[in-house]
Amino acid sequence: MRKFKNFLLGVAFIGATFLYSCSVTHPVTATSNPVGSKVGRAEATQVLGFFFDGGDLSIRTAAKNGGISKISTVDFKTNMVFLGFVIDYETIVTGE
Repeated sequence: MRKFKNFLLGVAFIGATFLYSCSVTHPVTATSNPVGSKVGRAEATQVLGFFFDGGDLSIRTAAKNGGISKISTVDFKTNMVFLGFVIDYETIVTGE
């Protein structure tokens, strides 16, 4: 019974380690335009530190995706999953 408990504890530890996720959002810029209700996002994913999925992280693309013509804020978000083997990047634009 004790071996089984140790086995389950080990499996839980390994599972928690690989499901570990960390997300950080950094402000990039803000303008004098009023904060609007529209939000645009541009995303890209990196795998194993080398391979990108071809996503476009530009502010222009994020604004276009949200239908924004007057940008008020720009943020950049990084989300690491699976101990950094998979990293999701996101540019977030708000405005009108």
